[in-house]
Amino acid sequence: MATQNCWSVREVARQIDSALFERTVLNPPKLSTALRELHPQADDFFKDTYLLEFLGLPADHSELDLHRSLLQNLGRFLTELGRDFCYIGTEYPVQVGGQDFALDLLFFHRGLNCLVAIELKVTAFAPEHLGKLNFYLEALDRDHRKPHENPAIGVLLCASKDSEVVEYALSRSLSPALVAEYQTQLPDKKLLAAKLHEFYALNVSAPDENMDT
Repeated sequence: MATQNCWSVREVARQIDSALFERTVLNPPKLSTALRELHPQADDFFKDTYLLEFLGLPADHSELDLHRSLLQNLGRFLTELGRDFCYIGTEYPVQVGGQDFALDLLFFHRGLNCLVAIELKVTAFAPEHLGKLNFYLEALDRDHRKPHENPAIGVLLCASKDSEVVEYALSRSLSPALVAEYQTQLPDKKLLAAKLHEFYALNVSAPDENMDT
């Protein structure tokens, strides 16, 4: 019990930023079956939740507000995305059948050797959102992917999501895609502290359990 009281605000903030906290305490990313098959290491490079509190957006922000703020804070957004992400462009032009389209954000991932398309939604995830993302992935693979590159990955970044709805939507998707949510405010400090206490207790008890076996 005395150990639980030693967590300071600084320690909580440090744990938020650490990969250990992100991979152990937060939920794993929701990936389609196709993504897991084409990119078995994708779990190591994507998150279920992206913390974008540095954008300073109001609660009722629009998709345009989100898009502009990400570009204005591109360096910090790249840090939040994680290692090996390289920015390519915004409103990236895609032409299909004589029609012009533009995907929100395009990156390249050096570790996975593929393009990563990010579509933004300031609403809760809906299954129909995947249709547009799948369309962009097909266009990227047919017309923009280089011969030595792997198939493109799509990220649908939403304001919120229902995990069960996401699981149903992705289970039969033929495209390598994932659904993640973004948060413009850090979670409540008390909630974070509780999760860290739980994480600490599990890791302290694990060695004792291993010794018993």
